[in-house]
Amino acid sequence: VGNYKRTVKRIDDGHRLCNDLMNCIHERARIEKVYAQQLTEWAKRWKQLVEKGPQYGTVERAWCAFMSEAEKVSELHLEVKSSLMNEDFEKIKNWQKEAFHKQMMGGFKETKEAEDGFRKAQKPWAKKLKEVEAAKKAYHAACKEEKLAISRETNSKADPALNPEQLKKLQDKVERSKQDVLKTKEKYEKSLKELDNATPQYMENMEQVFEQCQQFEEKRLRFFREVLLEVQKHLDLSNVASYKNIYRELEQNIKTADAVEDLRWFRANQGPGMSMNWPQFEEWSADLNRTLSRREKKKASDGVTLTGINQTGDQVSQANKHSSSLSVQSNTVQSVQSSYNPFEDEEDTGSTVSEKEDNKIKNVSSYEKNQGYPTDWSDEESNNPFSSTDANGDTNPFDEDTSPAMEVRVRALYDYEGQEQDELSFKAGDELTKMENEDEQGWCKGRLDNGQVGLYPANYVEPIQ
Repeated sequence: VGNYKRTVKRIDDGHRLCNDLMNCIHERARIEKVYAQQLTEWAKRWKQLVEKGPQYGTVERAWCAFMSEAEKVSELHLEVKSSLMNEDFEKIKNWQKEAFHKQMMGGFKETKEAEDGFRKAQKPWAKKLKEVEAAKKAYHAACKEEKLAISRETNSKADPALNPEQLKKLQDKVERSKQDVLKTKEKYEKSLKELDNATPQYMENMEQVFEQCQQFEEKRLRFFREVLLEVQKHLDLSNVASYKNIYRELEQNIKTADAVEDLRWFRANQGPGMSMNWPQFEEWSADLNRTLSRREKKKASDGVTLTGINQTGDQVSQANKHSSSLSVQSNTVQSVQSSYNPFEDEEDTGSTVSEKEDNKIKNVSSYEKNQGYPTDWSDEESNNPFSSTDANGDTNPFDEDTSPAMEVRVRALYDYEGQEQDELSFKAGDELTKMENEDEQGWCKGRLDNGQVGLYPANYVEPIQ
């Protein structure tokens, strides 16, 4: 009696499982969206770098084919996200709304109907069962009383102090007890017989309600199986013709890369085959040529030495921009790396880690494809902007002297694994020295006991008291 509640509870569980399945699909759709966005950002960033870089010809086109592949795959994953949310998610939501009907007082109509059906089917049999339990209790009590009366009578026969009248009362008590036992036994057996007679009808009624619950649950199970198969079709890109075409096209683009063709192009455009601009006699003109003073020459040549000016102001500024970018490259890397905060939420800020890395990679690129070259040449090392360690990116931004007064001993609260070369790695409980205070992005510069210097998140440590 009452064990039908496990079957009724299955209806409430079915409604909750619909919510769980929707949440599961929603999370997967979000992952597909984020992956698609990251692919697009990666393709955009690297396409710009390759186009501006020194690679040329058919190999450049083969390299760029990977970025085209990423953009197309990104579109497919956005389609997967759209299918999961617009088709699968909505289908479950609508089915749940149609299958489960909420009541004004709480709970579901289907749950109440099942509970009422079980209770109605069980009520007559439960009533007879209660009568059986009462008859059983009365019979057992009568048996106990009979046994007690017989024991008293037996003990009284051995007691000479009892008079015949008292003995007679005990014997009458035993007789009445035997009669009560027979009467309660008969009633107990009768109620059991009635319960047995009612059991088949009870089983039939209960099974009828149970089958109704089974049919309701069968609909949910079959629906879940149908939805899961549709989700599998949406996720399986191997059967999408356009997905196979992407990699067939990528393979073709890579195979079209021809070293001989690229070398021929370079010879014709950048080598001996290019049109030559041999020096010719030029008449002096006060408007077009002027000699720079030593002071002006020094000021204009941060990374490139100019011996004359015969181009427009825009060209001069462009040349200065390229030369200065080479000489301050290491400082740019340091500022970009310190501005990267791994604890910013991607969706809240609208920017991702890949966007920050985009700026970083752009700044550390050695030089651009269309970069201006110095118009003067010299045998002296000091006039070569490419001889400095800054241009090769070998400088260490942490080599500068640090004031000892700034140093503070701190202890790590959590484990941290450095994501970049200029970041420290440590375990919770490790001690290190803070060399600079926290910057605007929440990073500090510190030194480990082994001498390694680098950045770490400020909120990962606490001062040692």
